[in-house]
Amino acid sequence: QAQLVESGGGLVQAGGSLRLSCAASRIIYAIKAMGWYRQAPGKQRELVAGIISNGSTKYADSVKGRFTISRDSAKNTVYLKMDSLKAEDTAVYYCNVKVAWGDYWGNGTLVTVSS
Repeated sequence: QAQLVESGGGLVQAGGSLRLSCAASRIIYAIKAMGWYRQAPGKQRELVAGIISNGSTKYADSVKGRFTISRDSAKNTVYLKMDSLKAEDTAVYYCNVKVAWGDYWGNGTLVTVSS
């Protein structure tokens, strides 16, 4: 069974919205942080948004004001609400969960924004 299950990617037009979800297995505990990374063609993987145990969040400068990260601790799930999408947001988005013993990574979900 997959440790992290991502969903919500797809094809949208510029200016549209999507919400990504990442559900962590119930066996994952001692979570220090959850977040989303992305990798566009020809570019390095970058942190898009993260949330730590006390609820504090951080965002890449390129998405501030447009993306919102949130979590549902009871469901071990993290979300990324993406608004006002731009063509440059096109990438594979990866869920990441940091635990005491290392990191878990999702397989990625593709977001394609047409202009």
